[in-house]
Amino acid sequence: MSPLSHEQVWAAIDRLAERHDLSPSGLAKRAGLDSTTFNKSKRFAADGRARWPSTESLAKVMEATGASMDELVALMVPGRYETGFSEPGAADYAPPSRRIPLLGMAQAGAGGFFDADGFPAGEGWDDAAFPDAGLGADVYALEIAGDSMLPLYRDGDTIIVSPAASMRRGDRVVVKTHGGEVMAKILKRQSAGTVELASANPDHADRTLDRSEIAWIARILWASQ
Repeated sequence: MSPLSHEQVWAAIDRLAERHDLSPSGLAKRAGLDSTTFNKSKRFAADGRARWPSTESLAKVMEATGASMDELVALMVPGRYETGFSEPGAADYAPPSRRIPLLGMAQAGAGGFFDADGFPAGEGWDDAAFPDAGLGADVYALEIAGDSMLPLYRDGDTIIVSPAASMRRGDRVVVKTHGGEVMAKILKRQSAGTVELASANPDHADRTLDRSEIAWIARILWASQ
C-alpha cells in the first residue's frame, strides 16, 4: 500500500469543510486559525515544494468539528468519502499506522514511567496502533481516568501527548507534579514562576502551580474517543 499523499491530506480537509457546509476558509476560522490557513495558495511554497497542514491545525479542526482521527484519515482514502468504498481497491485500503507507547493515567503518577522531560521510560508501558498522520516521533498515549476534563474527554478516552510540542494559552495539556499527581487540564496562563491550569469540568477547581512543583508538561495533540 502506498502512504497517504499530499493531495489526499488536503482533500480530506476540503471534504471535512464540505460536510459542515463550509469553505476551507470558513473551516479555518471555525477552528480558530487564520482564515487563509487552508487556502489553495498555502499548499505549495513559492518554489513549488508541497506544504503539509500542521499537526496543530489538524488537531484544532478535529476539535472544532468533532471529527476523530479515524474519520479524518477515512476522508483521505480514495473512494471512502464519496462512494462508500465503491472505488475498486478502496475497501482494502489500510491507513498507515504505527505503534506508540500507551499508559493509563492512573498509573502515570507512579515512578519509573517517565524521564525528567516527560518522555516514556522504563518498563510497564503497553503499546497500541494509531494512524500515522504526521503526529511526530516523540508522542505517546494516555488513557483518561476521572471526570475533570468532561465534556472534552471522558473516562476511558485515549489522548495522544507530545512533550516536545510547543504550548500556548488555551492548549490542552498533561501536567505531572513532583508529588506524583498527573492531570489533564487547559493551559490558562504561565509565567516564569507559576503555571495556571483550568479544568473543563466546573466541578473541579482551577489550579495554580509553582514551577518548582512541576516535573513536566506535555501538550495533548488529539483524542481518540
